[in-house]
Amino acid sequence: MKPLESLLRSFVELHPDEASRAFEALDLDERIRLFTTLPTRIAVTLMQRISPHAVAPMVMGLDRDRSKELLCALPPRIASSVLTHTEESYRTDLLECLPENLSRSLRALAKYPGDTAGAMMEPRVASLSSDFTVQQATTAIRKAPREALHYLYVTNRDGILAGVINMRDLLLAAPKDPITPLIKTELLTVPDTMPSKDVVQKMREKRFLAIPVVDYDGRLVGVVKQSDALRVVQDAAFDNMQKIVGAGADERALSPVRLVVKSRLPWLLVNLVTAFMAAAVIGAFEGIIAQVAALAVLLPVVAGQGGNTGSQSLAVVMRGLALREVIPGTTRQLITKELAAGVINGVAVAIVTAIAVFSWRLVAGDSMTAGFGLALVIGMAMIVNMAAAALAGAVIPLILQACGRDPAQSAAIFLTTVTDIVGFAAFLGFASLCMPLIT
Repeated sequence: MKPLESLLRSFVELHPDEASRAFEALDLDERIRLFTTLPTRIAVTLMQRISPHAVAPMVMGLDRDRSKELLCALPPRIASSVLTHTEESYRTDLLECLPENLSRSLRALAKYPGDTAGAMMEPRVASLSSDFTVQQATTAIRKAPREALHYLYVTNRDGILAGVINMRDLLLAAPKDPITPLIKTELLTVPDTMPSKDVVQKMREKRFLAIPVVDYDGRLVGVVKQSDALRVVQDAAFDNMQKIVGAGADERALSPVRLVVKSRLPWLLVNLVTAFMAAAVIGAFEGIIAQVAALAVLLPVVAGQGGNTGSQSLAVVMRGLALREVIPGTTRQLITKELAAGVINGVAVAIVTAIAVFSWRLVAGDSMTAGFGLALVIGMAMIVNMAAAALAGAVIPLILQACGRDPAQSAAIFLTTVTDIVGFAAFLGFASLCMPLIT
């Protein structure tokens, strides 16, 4: 073995997460070249940690036998995710070359939408037949692959899930006794079409290590493991964080520039339009700003406080939607609570800001009347903008959800538009009304 290959294997074995990030940063040709030098066990360790969209072109670049070998060694759920990112013609040809049982599992997984229990489940699950004796059941458990054993699920001859058996009850029973009396039929299951977020919610409530997944007829088709549910939660959190600011959900730190531009540019253009709208509001009060230069200095203060207030409200509401804390009938209470908090915080911040502005203008040489007028203007504007920002932060994701859109989709861009326009309009509008005091 060459020193470089030995070093690479040691790196992957000792630090698999760091190695996966380093591999994603390499060019495709370099990744393919290095993968041909790795044994299957080491290569699979990497493939399970690299994003599927980065693994897919690499698999397509390997020779057919090597691709087949790697896919057979991967867990079916991950292998299916990798195949969905390959070209359709290549995927069809490769599935024909795979073993029949694996090909069938991958085809079945490919039919499920990505946000369902079927897509996130592990299809490898061992089960006991309901007509087994205790001795037959223990023999079957010993022969079953370790990765396929989760709970002791029991099915009838048609594969329909009948219940679950406690391991303690099985070990204490006589070898020749049937297992039927030991079966507990009260069992939590999820349909294969259930949205993944609902599955995660059930696992959070019940704290199970795995939940069985059944099809329309009640047949056991897989299990959702706690680790997979955690992965879904983490992915959803990061996706929402990216979508809130207008980045694509599929974008990663080392994604190609083409993908980055494609996902970000449309929302940057939308943000540009909203920025011109805010600029138009300032332009409408150009004469007032020309008379009192201090107004231009204080504009970012009003807009910034509104942006922070709206972001706080938006984060709380997004969390409530994700964790199902916001249910039908609580919308009015939620909006009222956020608006009240915005008003109260606005009053508190307005008092502090008004005192600071008043002191600043006195030090700058303005009269007490002018200082009081400017403090009054920014105080009123702060209350209005922070109340509007809190309201917008609560309402925007709710409106997006009601329209059938992702509540996280560029919510921050829409929120910034509201806080800038309302903040500028309120501040400069109050200034125009109080010009006799300010000047």
